[in-house]
Amino acid sequence: MRCDLILLHAPHVYDFRKLPQLYGPVSDLVPSTPAFEMYPMGFTSFAEYLGRSGYKVRIINLALRMVESKTFDVEKYISKLDAPLFGVDLHWLVHANGSIAFTEIIKKYHPDAKVVMGGFSASYFKDELIRLPTVDYVLSGDSTEEPMRLLVSKYQSGDVSDIPNLSWKKADGTVVHNPMSNTPTDISNVMHEHYEGMIKQVLRFKDFKSIIPFNGWLKQPETCVFSCRGCDQYCVFCGGSKYAMQKHSSRKETAYRTVDDIVNDIVRTSKISRGQIALESDIRQAGEDFAWELLDRLGKEKIKNQIMFEIFKPMPTDYVKKMAQSIPNYSLDISPNSHDPKVRLATGINYSNEDMEKTFEDALNMGVRRIEVFFMIGLPKQSKQSVLDTIDYCDELWTKFNSDKRIFAYIGPLSPFLDPGSMGYEEPEKHGYRLLRKTLEDYRNALTGPSWRYALNYETDLMTRDDIIDVTYEAIIRLMQVQVKHGQLTEELSRAQIQRIRMTQELEVKIADVMKSGDQEKLLALKPEMDEINSFRSVQQSQMDIAYSFVKLRYVNGLIQTIKSALHKEKKS
Repeated sequence: MRCDLILLHAPHVYDFRKLPQLYGPVSDLVPSTPAFEMYPMGFTSFAEYLGRSGYKVRIINLALRMVESKTFDVEKYISKLDAPLFGVDLHWLVHANGSIAFTEIIKKYHPDAKVVMGGFSASYFKDELIRLPTVDYVLSGDSTEEPMRLLVSKYQSGDVSDIPNLSWKKADGTVVHNPMSNTPTDISNVMHEHYEGMIKQVLRFKDFKSIIPFNGWLKQPETCVFSCRGCDQYCVFCGGSKYAMQKHSSRKETAYRTVDDIVNDIVRTSKISRGQIALESDIRQAGEDFAWELLDRLGKEKIKNQIMFEIFKPMPTDYVKKMAQSIPNYSLDISPNSHDPKVRLATGINYSNEDMEKTFEDALNMGVRRIEVFFMIGLPKQSKQSVLDTIDYCDELWTKFNSDKRIFAYIGPLSPFLDPGSMGYEEPEKHGYRLLRKTLEDYRNALTGPSWRYALNYETDLMTRDDIIDVTYEAIIRLMQVQVKHGQLTEELSRAQIQRIRMTQELEVKIADVMKSGDQEKLLALKPEMDEINSFRSVQQSQMDIAYSFVKLRYVNGLIQTIKSALHKEKKS
């Protein structure tokens, strides 16, 4: 079926199924595999927004198809697609290799089609991207639904000079960057029925596989509801921070959804899945009154799904009580980054361990289902010893709360890249970083390295790249040992995972020796060992699954109702 726009999501590296690569723990703290097959929420927003204007938009998660099958022929699949305009995301820089490769394949089989790229990283590297012969347009910014609609309606005429946020090329190759004038503060017209829109796509294109967000989603059907566009936080390493958004996406202020929109989104989502719903960003950003009103409304809806609330700072006791009353099946997600308040402050976060622990105490007393605490490695003012001290703090935390199994602590590296556009990236010396790469082509090539060691784009004032690698493995091992001590993890599983990490460390040494020799044949000979280690799923990812292992998509009731609704709207349109 011919579409007006086809959106393709690529893996981190196009040839990941053939290349000898040792992934390491780069994706341990996200739902996807190391191929990073989870596509951005902007895809579903585009499909819904343009669909309301009568355009046929299709989402195809080719990264997932490649993860699921070693024989899936990407080129053959793309060659059979039919659309005059293709969109390829470069939201996360980790897709620099795969996304650009996809533009080349599209142009190979559809030379007359146009290719548009977008996302945070595309916005940052727009000048490099638009000069590629396989890229016709780049849409910059965080809310480009309307510019995309304008592009779909105007590109055939050749006059795109008045489309905001668009980078394009004249007939003589001259690059033009239109003004970044589309940064809406009212976002009430997006993301109304995005999950229902996914079902509509399944019905229209008779293709369920290509719409799945990430590998294993059918067993762990977590969904997300966003509360805003932008952020009020100044996290030093984040490309979505207020600093980065102001400088590179022209978003001066955070745009918040209305209480009605968020509640309706959660209610609609709960009709499709009983899985956990993650409410992205701290709802207190929009003000205490907003947060209280939202909790009050959610309480009246009696949502049965587990709701994961992301919080940026500790909460007062009365607020925790309100949350527990409104959503009995609630959980919390907080990222203090380090146990050390000095390191934490250097990353842009300012609160004490005592205040954070008081929130944990209140939440545990008020029936919280899970508290997920995320620590990072590769931070300013953070030494190797500081990283290991964070593990000691986790030990103390579980001791304080009597080894409560509802507390989950995770640690992982800030990898594979320090975010372009972040304060740490823009002013590395000021924030304790030393950048090792700067250009998009550098990142594209780095991603094909034989180990995540060769992809890291930074060192810190206290840790070299090798230090970051080594202490990451040691910290993960020590965390598992602490988890065994407190009954969070079985001895058997811990031993198996530690053995895997030790094998990984030994293989890292072999890779380093081969890299010094430059013998590519020897490197290729290591691929079976790499693949065997890569096939293990980390304990940390498995622990994040626990909350959702008992849930299923609501096939019988909510899903059928949603399909009927989608069919009704399709008939009317």
